[in-house]
Amino acid sequence: MNIFYGTGVAMVTPFHADGQIDYDGLRNLIEHLIDGGVEYLVSLGTTGESATLSEAERKQVWAFTAEVVNKRVGLVAGIGGNNTHEVVEQIKSFDIDGYDAILSASPHYNKPTQEGIYQHYKAIALNSKLPIILYNVPSRTGSTVSAETTVRLAKEFKNIIGIKEASGNFDLFNQLMRDKPEGFLFISGDDPVTLPMMALGGVGAISVIGNALPRQLSDMVRLLLNNDYKGAHAAHFDLIEFTRLMFTEGSPAGVKTALKQLGICGDTVRLPLVQVSEKTADAIATELKKLAPVAVKA
Repeated sequence: MNIFYGTGVAMVTPFHADGQIDYDGLRNLIEHLIDGGVEYLVSLGTTGESATLSEAERKQVWAFTAEVVNKRVGLVAGIGGNNTHEVVEQIKSFDIDGYDAILSASPHYNKPTQEGIYQHYKAIALNSKLPIILYNVPSRTGSTVSAETTVRLAKEFKNIIGIKEASGNFDLFNQLMRDKPEGFLFISGDDPVTLPMMALGGVGAISVIGNALPRQLSDMVRLLLNNDYKGAHAAHFDLIEFTRLMFTEGSPAGVKTALKQLGICGDTVRLPLVQVSEKTADAIATELKKLAPVAVKA
């Protein structure tokens, strides 16, 4: 089965209290996720706070992650931005050793037309040695990759293999699933609606909550891949409140709080992000004890 069928996790980047990268914490997280049964990891997507890492830090994190993973699961690098030339140069110079694909969010802030989005991804596809997974996340970018643009890219560039969809737009999903070429991967990028997206034909998820609960999330995704919707419904309902809490005060602050409570890494985020309030942290702890009672640290 394709390595991108199943659960991918958009990994957080652990930091020490002084804001420096916590490589021991990152190692702990990688082992936690692999032990939790996920199919692949995403290093330095937006959940990894890539926007606040320097170029040197990003290269160090990518190299460290590939070394620790050691090809035990699939591995994807998040490389995107709103300067097409700069993104292309990053991709051309990227050390692909240990990596299976690149996840690239559509350009933020500029609000390009659909033709601009198409030309942006065309430039990436023509310069990448690795397969490309598109990423549509209008809540962060300020623009939407339409179904028509996604299908156009999927048909014209064989190395554009799928899309992480986080628009929440089911009209777009319906059109995309109807018109996409066979084999093009439709991946949930929005934890609350992974189940209905997979019911439409999605092949899995690139998840935030999976950082904390990889076993629970990947078990649910496998149930869906096996068309066991009754079992998946129960798992989905169990995760609803925890999922809501992960985004109540922004991501990845919520899931980093859960990871701290699990003893995997700290909850430090880099400004302009801040840690969650004590009230939300307490609510996360209460919910986490229901879902992973043995794992939660006192």
